[in-house]
Amino acid sequence: MKHIFFGVLAVLTVAAARAQDPASWKFSSKKVGDKVYEVHMVATLQNGWHLYSQQQPKEAIAYPTKFDFTKNPLVVRTGSVKEMGKMQKVHDAATNSTAYQYGNTVTFVQKVTLKANAKTSLSGTVEYQTCDDKKCLPPKKVPFHIPLG
Repeated sequence: MKHIFFGVLAVLTVAAARAQDPASWKFSSKKVGDKVYEVHMVATLQNGWHLYSQQQPKEAIAYPTKFDFTKNPLVVRTGSVKEMGKMQKVHDAATNSTAYQYGNTVTFVQKVTLKANAKTSLSGTVEYQTCDDKKCLPPKKVPFHIPLG
């Protein structure tokens, strides 16, 4: 009986932790030229929540959003991940620090070129932290796999 109780408790704990994430992600690709794609990674945040820009001021204590791409010999990334959305510059008087953040929706775009006409994918993880006016949740990693070609 104890094993069943602890098993159910573990499942409920995992479900509650997942339900607590105020960010949802959608990943897609769009062909923009011959063997050239834009990969869109869109975060939609619950009302009152935000996540941080990839670039932060020197004095920032915010946890910046980071993308880690899995190597694929058929894919060449062009430039860095661009951000599209309404960035907010917020100063926290309590910590005397400034942070760049996004609320509602932010789209991260990475341009890629295929070395050959082939079906492949861009994979990796996005690591980010969400906060509201009272608290920050621990950083979270979300894997992605985006078909190309």
